[in-house]
Amino acid sequence: MTRLHRLPAVYMRGGTSRALFFHAHHLPAARAGWDPIFLAALGSPDPNGRQLDGMGGGISSLSKIAVIGPPTRPDADLDYTFAQVQVDTPVVGYRGNCGNISSAVGPFAVEEGLIAPQGDEAVVRIHNTNTAKIIEARFPLRDGLPAVDGDFLLQGVAGRAAPIRLAFLSPGGAATGRLLPTGRALDRLDVPGLGVIEASLVDAANPVVFVAAASLGFTGTESPSALSDPAHIAIFERIRVAAALAMGLVTTPREAETTLRNLPQVALLAAPRDAPAADGSTLAAGEMDLLVRMISAGQPHKASPLTGALCLAVATRIPGSLAEGLARPRGPQDDIRVAHPSGILPVAARTRLEEGALIAEEAVVYRTARRLMEGRVLYPGPD
Repeated sequence: MTRLHRLPAVYMRGGTSRALFFHAHHLPAARAGWDPIFLAALGSPDPNGRQLDGMGGGISSLSKIAVIGPPTRPDADLDYTFAQVQVDTPVVGYRGNCGNISSAVGPFAVEEGLIAPQGDEAVVRIHNTNTAKIIEARFPLRDGLPAVDGDFLLQGVAGRAAPIRLAFLSPGGAATGRLLPTGRALDRLDVPGLGVIEASLVDAANPVVFVAAASLGFTGTESPSALSDPAHIAIFERIRVAAALAMGLVTTPREAETTLRNLPQVALLAAPRDAPAADGSTLAAGEMDLLVRMISAGQPHKASPLTGALCLAVATRIPGSLAEGLARPRGPQDDIRVAHPSGILPVAARTRLEEGALIAEEAVVYRTARRLMEGRVLYPGPD
């Protein structure tokens, strides 16, 4: 018999995504017990793709979960586990992180009393268990709580808010253990039904396969809706599966198609050129250093996924990569201005050479976040 269960939860926006946040101690001790709760709470699987019977929003950026618990590393203030819930299939993915949702973790921890920062700024060191990486979040406080008002404009989100600085420390090898999983800055992927294409396979913050938009017949200025044509989606998926195999993320195509549907992200790159924005304005070529269109969990994004943008920033610092070849040259301390469908996102990356190997030291970006609802989420489940 099925009944409605009630579980304490907070609904938060982080960057251009939203997620249900749970305390780890409110969930089953065994990870196997999490998936049915997350699927039911968000309304998955929904063959209509809307998640109307749950808190999800029918697209990958609105179908996310964050679990917060005590730190399991001495250099962290807390643990954060990210879960990507598929909309149309009963799959919950834990491989890889969401940078947007990462921006809401620090404010959540302060508001929940998990940490008690002093002064007018909080510094929260977050251990992301998905990638075993540390993220340092800095954001202003007001009366001991995260500031809401501010002048930072995050494109893709209405209004201005207080900025959150996210520094992803040592982001290389987040999923594969290597910044360049194949050991090469440029690879040739044999994609079924498409042939051999050039691609850069980079793993920083999250693994991404970078492809020149022109090699697929695109300009890099296409809207997400234009890229959502089923024929295009099928091509992007074949590229993702081929890249997942080459990066060692999976051992069979079937595994990539069923259990690892959100990684690697697919990025179409183009050199700077005038491009339309979602609000009807034009992004001028001189305002950007690189054009990108990102596909994650099978959906073209209206704004670049944060981890994808961070990986892209690192990729522009890798000699011989597609990103480095297409991007406008920038100084080692300069931001990389990434143009995406909703605007321009400044990101930064620092790298160094160590015994002939390129090391990603840090990738930095700014976001905003806000608590939206608190209380209990109701979800159907067995007695």
